[in-house]
Amino acid sequence: MTDDSLRGHVEINRALWNSWAPEWFDRGERGWAADDAFWGIHGVPESEAQLLATFSGGRVIDLGCGTGYVSAWLSRMGGDPIGVDNSSAQLSSARRLQHQFDLHFPLVHADAEHLPFADQSFDFAISEYGAAIWCDPYRWIPEAARVLRSGGGLVFLGNSTQLMLSLPDDGGPATPSLKRAQLGMHRMEWDDDPGVEFHLSHGDRIKLLRASGFDIEELIELYPPASSSESPYTFVTLEWAQRWPAEEAWIVRKR
Repeated sequence: MTDDSLRGHVEINRALWNSWAPEWFDRGERGWAADDAFWGIHGVPESEAQLLATFSGGRVIDLGCGTGYVSAWLSRMGGDPIGVDNSSAQLSSARRLQHQFDLHFPLVHADAEHLPFADQSFDFAISEYGAAIWCDPYRWIPEAARVLRSGGGLVFLGNSTQLMLSLPDDGGPATPSLKRAQLGMHRMEWDDDPGVEFHLSHGDRIKLLRASGFDIEELIELYPPASSSESPYTFVTLEWAQRWPAEEAWIVRKR
């Protein structure tokens, strides 16, 4: 578990995403324009992934909303979303897209590890990457539990544990062999990336979710759609992702 001496990751990741925001605008625009939700690095369609199968509307908090396309999807599905992000530049992009698509919902500049909302304020919480990998899970998951009402759902998606254990230190793509220990995995930093990520083993993740008051409903391992012809990112090849899950989504519910 982290302590306050490691909280510099919030400021590091804020600066990183403020600088990266222009590069992610086009992807955000594609997400806003999509008729149906799609997920992760390979754009797995919701009809296949079924991450929102349990969503039934209500107040929604999007943790690390970035350009806001996930919130837009949930708004069109009858939800009442609030997008929260650590990066003011990402929120600026989200506001541009709100005006472009004439769909508006609140956007809040805040850290998902310390949410400015009262207890039991939301019916549903979601994070596609965002808080799921850029925030300390020992802080953001209890915060998500705090602001969710009893019976509220949480869905979050990020890199799979297997992918993170298979990435070499030199920045190359994932390999068929393990490159680091699973024991103690938590905070991860890379020589070629100034950001700070967080990844847990399945056992540690389950322990944390249960301690935070969640029941685990599903762990969905995502593979590229059959129509995929290449991987859009250099850290994982399409061949690798067709053999092992590069991403995983957790569907949990507050007791």
